Amino acid sequence: MRLVAVFDTSILFSAVGWKGKPYECLEMARAGTVDGVTCRDLLEELAEKLEIKLSFAPEQVVETLADLMTFLRVVSIPGVLKAVVADPDDDKVLECAEVSGATHIVTGDRRHLLPMGSFKGIPIVTAADFLAIGARP
Repeated sequence: MRLVAVFDTSILFSAVGWKGKPYECLEMARAGTVDGVTCRDLLEELAEKLEIKLSFAPEQVVETLADLMTFLRVVSIPGVLKAVVADPDDDKVLECAEVSGATHIVTGDRRHLLPMGSFKGIPIVTAADFLAIGARP
């Protein structure tokens, strides 16, 4: 079965800023080993974090998002899901996974998403766990 992963904003942000395991996950998508999925809402959240937390210039933000869109499939979400009461921003990650038919949600969110374990049968995993799954024959 082909792996289809939604990478949440924390994974995208870490991949851009620090490389490591989140970067390796994105590189699997870039190489076509797995299908990576995102949505406009997650890209907008990433753009904001790149500007505020990493002081990216507007041009750098545009270049980064354009690069991601060369290998991530962008789906449209209705924005109606209400599943994470403690952090409604996480709803867009879950909704993106549901709409796209994702097999995995990859996140670094240890407060809200990872403790859920799964959403509608879609495993919620760390970057390290996803790399281990993706490396299986």
